[in-house]
Amino acid sequence: MNNSTTLRRIAAMILRVALALSFLSAVADRFGLWGPPGTPNVAWGTFESFIEYTGLILPFLPASTISFFGWASTISEFVLAIGLLSGFYIRGFAFASGLLLLSFGLSMAFAFGLESTFTYSVWTAAASAFLLASLQPEQTIKSDNQG
Repeated sequence: MNNSTTLRRIAAMILRVALALSFLSAVADRFGLWGPPGTPNVAWGTFESFIEYTGLILPFLPASTISFFGWASTISEFVLAIGLLSGFYIRGFAFASGLLLLSFGLSMAFAFGLESTFTYSVWTAAASAFLLASLQPEQTIKSDNQG
């Protein structure tokens, strides 16, 4: 294994863990694990606050569907995080992560303007997920488990 391959494997592992922990951190925030609303660095602090935010970034949807989309995004983030951490089917979990982040970015841009997506590095996270999905199996840590 040469230095370039080693660097790609390390970068892939860092991307997997960073994406997964970012998803898990957001989920933890929604359930108050980082503190209640108003605590420094807490975006929501309660699931109710997150559902309100979901309504703000999806104003084009009927109000009756907002709770569904809030739960769907929360469950998706949790499942994708566990998938990325497991090391199995990295490409699939990474690609799905990229799609989810892309949908977040587009919704945020529509609702709050493009600048908000840069403040929260949504495009960087989406690009990272797609880059991870594009790596060849031998360039990732768990190459023998690729799907």
